Amino acid sequence: MSDASDDFDDYDQGSEFDFDDESFGGSDYGDNEGFEEVKPESTKLKAYEVEHEVLSTADIQQRQDSQIGQVAGILGLSRESVMVLLLYFKWNNDRLLEQYTEDPEGILKKAGISPDDDNNKKEYNIMSVDGFMCDICCEDRQGLKTFALECDHRFCFDCYKQYVTQKIVDEGESRNIQCPGGSCSLAVNNEAIKLIVEDRVYKRYLTLLNRTFVQDHEHLRWCPAPNCEYAIRCDDVSAKDLKTVVPTVQCACGHRFCFGCGLSDHQPCICVLVKKWIKKCEDDSETANWISANTKECPKCMATIEKNGGCNHMTCRKCKYEFCWICIGSWAEHGTSWYNCSRYDEKSGVEARDNQAKSRASLERYLHYYNRYANHEQSAKLDKDLYLRTEKKMTQLQSTSGMSWIEVQYLAQASAVLQQCRQTLKWTYAFAFYLEQNNQTHLFEDNQKDLEMAVEQLSELFEKPIQELAGLKVTVMDKTAYVNNRRQILLEDTAKGLHEGRWRYQVELR
Repeated sequence: MSDASDDFDDYDQGSEFDFDDESFGGSDYGDNEGFEEVKPESTKLKAYEVEHEVLSTADIQQRQDSQIGQVAGILGLSRESVMVLLLYFKWNNDRLLEQYTEDPEGILKKAGISPDDDNNKKEYNIMSVDGFMCDICCEDRQGLKTFALECDHRFCFDCYKQYVTQKIVDEGESRNIQCPGGSCSLAVNNEAIKLIVEDRVYKRYLTLLNRTFVQDHEHLRWCPAPNCEYAIRCDDVSAKDLKTVVPTVQCACGHRFCFGCGLSDHQPCICVLVKKWIKKCEDDSETANWISANTKECPKCMATIEKNGGCNHMTCRKCKYEFCWICIGSWAEHGTSWYNCSRYDEKSGVEARDNQAKSRASLERYLHYYNRYANHEQSAKLDKDLYLRTEKKMTQLQSTSGMSWIEVQYLAQASAVLQQCRQTLKWTYAFAFYLEQNNQTHLFEDNQKDLEMAVEQLSELFEKPIQELAGLKVTVMDKTAYVNNRRQILLEDTAKGLHEGRWRYQVELR
């Protein structure tokens, strides 16, 4: 067990918290419990950071309005028609303007817009028509309210309302709500929807519009935290960059996730390797590896055989062929050497032994990385419990030592650093699994080892009895800062290696 008061190499033990890029606050989501990014004093981003902006619902709606106004000013169309066009072109201004310039009438027709758009706000009237019968419900009573778009496909108001409500509420549609009149493709635009449906349904429609707006923009992504309504804008990262950067962003709700794939923070492992690793852990590829490592095939009929006793003299139940478990050679050639194979290098068994050794080595290598990954993953799953225990310790420390709530915050800092570093360590093992062994890999593993040792020392110190923690405040703060610094060093070096193309992988990145 390491002495919790040991000095750390090349680090000022007397320093207070010196988190260049992070401090930690509250969060209600998953692996990032208690994390809140702190902006560095310098505006210069570190190699592993990406510029991003958190957008509220109001921000998203403002951006929609701005984009609609910009295009409406260029095309000379009403805002309602431009909104339908932008929905049709998935909010892509360039594609819209290019195609509209080539064929204005054709594009309006395809999008479901009346060709007589004159940039005036349309008035949709709900009226009663004498002798009218609704083609949907076949009602023809006196004073029946009706509704129609410019196409004049008229239906009773209740049927129209039910139709639009079903599209929005049941089908989650906002992009392609068309006139219910047979083959008519005229779009039911925002103004008509607002007039037809109830307020709650219209609010749902606006929410769906926001969803499509974010989903259609390459540089926008919704925060995946449960019940979070924020979106993230990250202009500097595209799909082609994801082999050289891990674009980790942090939402206003506190959740940290990868902008590229949407998964929880997986620095320093790039997205393509994360997906390969998760698939490898979930599918049965390692079951096959276990079979290769623990079973052998009969040299004659190729039936799979598992050794169930100590004797190396095997008899295939299928074809009755007798062979040696050690060298896969014919047992007839072994004479009386039943328990001590003296013909290990005989030619007939070389290939089988090589395959067996490769399978066993592959399995052992995978388990080495997986066990360490799983250990930190399990620790990450206990984050919420650790956070609750930290709060309890802080309360106890206040009552036993007379310290104020502010003075015991160093425990919350230590807890948050431990959680974030374990999340980072978890993914270092997935990353290392795919790296080719070379000098760069050895440097990475050295940084990994230093971080893991520091995390374990801080974890030990953090678990000290309450009566000891009051006297260890400075030590805990110093070591918390050191651990955080080691994490930054590892991420910085890995990110620079990605940018510079220093890393070599055992698999193809695709």
